[in-house]
Amino acid sequence: MELAAKSDDEILAIAEPIMDNLMAASTNIDHARHVRDFTDRLKAIVTKDYLEKVCRQYQREKGFFGSRTLVAIFRRPHSIAIVWKQHFTNSSGDYVAEMLLVQQGSRYLVDHVFVL
Repeated sequence: MELAAKSDDEILAIAEPIMDNLMAASTNIDHARHVRDFTDRLKAIVTKDYLEKVCRQYQREKGFFGSRTLVAIFRRPHSIAIVWKQHFTNSSGDYVAEMLLVQQGSRYLVDHVFVL
């Protein structure tokens, strides 16, 4: 079934474990684990050095990833954007976590992801 035709629950069943892995790998600064579900395009951007720099900076400034709550799922013809409200352990306030999922054959891959 095409990704965009899946229900919200089906999309979240795919997206949540991927995002959980991204955040855990980011916390541990584990590049191989962090990029395992990335498209080749995104793997080319998120190098080992880049990931380490970004992770050390947000951990120093905000702590680690805390709770995450779904805000919305946006369906596009060839991708799904999922947006969550994100919290950190050492920083008050609400942040935004976003992930763009695409389907390549039978795999679901991340083509864009950020927390701001």
